[in-house]
Amino acid sequence: MSCLQLLLILVLCVHVSCCCGLDPRKDSVLTIRQRDSMLPMIPPTAAPKPFLPLLAPSPLAPFTNITVPKVSGQCLLNFSASESLMSTTAIDCWSVFAPLLANVICCPQLEATITILIGQSSKYTNVLALNGTAAKYCLSDIKQILVSQGANDTLAQICSVRSTDLTDASCPIIDVTEFEETVDTSKLVAACQKIDLVKECCAQTCQNAILEAATRIASKASDLLSTDGGRVLPDHISRVNDCKNIVLRWLASKFNPSHAKELLRGLSNCKINKVCPLVFPNMKHVALGCGDEIRNQTACCTAMDSYVSHLQKQSFITNLQALDCAASLGMKLRKSNITKDVYSLCHISLKDFSLQVGSQASGCLLPSLPSDAIFESSGVSFLCDLNDNIPAPWPTSSQGAASTCSKGVKIPALPAAASAESGYYNNVLMLSLFIAFAMALLIFL
Repeated sequence: MSCLQLLLILVLCVHVSCCCGLDPRKDSVLTIRQRDSMLPMIPPTAAPKPFLPLLAPSPLAPFTNITVPKVSGQCLLNFSASESLMSTTAIDCWSVFAPLLANVICCPQLEATITILIGQSSKYTNVLALNGTAAKYCLSDIKQILVSQGANDTLAQICSVRSTDLTDASCPIIDVTEFEETVDTSKLVAACQKIDLVKECCAQTCQNAILEAATRIASKASDLLSTDGGRVLPDHISRVNDCKNIVLRWLASKFNPSHAKELLRGLSNCKINKVCPLVFPNMKHVALGCGDEIRNQTACCTAMDSYVSHLQKQSFITNLQALDCAASLGMKLRKSNITKDVYSLCHISLKDFSLQVGSQASGCLLPSLPSDAIFESSGVSFLCDLNDNIPAPWPTSSQGAASTCSKGVKIPALPAAASAESGYYNNVLMLSLFIAFAMALLIFL
């Protein structure tokens, strides 16, 4: 048994002894998350069910300032001016839970933090990128600072962040003055100054303005106007994508870090909710159990439950991602000659695609809008839906992967507030969630 496993067992013992003394009337996480006005879509067949907080283990030492970071002294980014931003990132990427929250919370927040740090520094350096040497020092310093506050020490690997991501890559313009002479900056700011987090993903008002600006500065490269058979060269597409990062940094320099973070996280969630992050293993045993027009319903559902259980061990996903995952799996099953709706037959719901928690093994779906983990005296918490049982929709023969902008199933973008009577139940649930997670992590590690 490793030292980390022993540490987790010790944390479990400490948490169990402390949790029994919690005041069941205190629901601070639920109170601050009452944002009913941000519920654009509600399930048509039932009232919104409560979303409950999920607590990670309390740290054995204070979460902030755990150690003194060993910074290089060679990075000119102003970390002190973004202290709150760095703290939020450390909590979002908290040690053991970072891989489970990577896709939805941790990595989008880390990417936003890097963009804002470079964007804010451009107000003094007049450049929107770092050179290769400075990028290596700065990425190392960012990691050291975050780890010193409790973040996972393999963040760069978890989020696939490289020092080159802090440079200009292939974008030809990084000078702020030249950027502002090339781009219609007033149009860009007007489109992105205040985005509707619900509507932006489909309307793409800000995203189109960013693409237009990126395309404009990318065209400064002399070879970009060449095409091959009427198709844009791959190098051009890559250069435009690199220039999008430059545009985002410029935008981050025009807003305060809090506003910039809201913008960047909102835009990243548009990409997050478009694809299913799960890896689908081989489904031969499902095809065998559910083939032949499903002669044996028990055998079919046993095979489906076994298959879905593998998906449930991967990561937390949002409710919209779950819809995409259900559509993707459904199409794969159809290609395996399973034509009957096995979702309905086997009672598969959207939450069955996310990580399972609690003694009742309930799926935990994160909200489709950006959210952060919260550090409290009782530990690190984040919100997920443990109660909505929205059936997974079976795709039709002509249907492809689910489109975020044309969902046939209505699901809320943010949690609904839980009732006051559920306070004691919440604390019991939080304890069982913690025990389940601690045990799962011991197996995982």
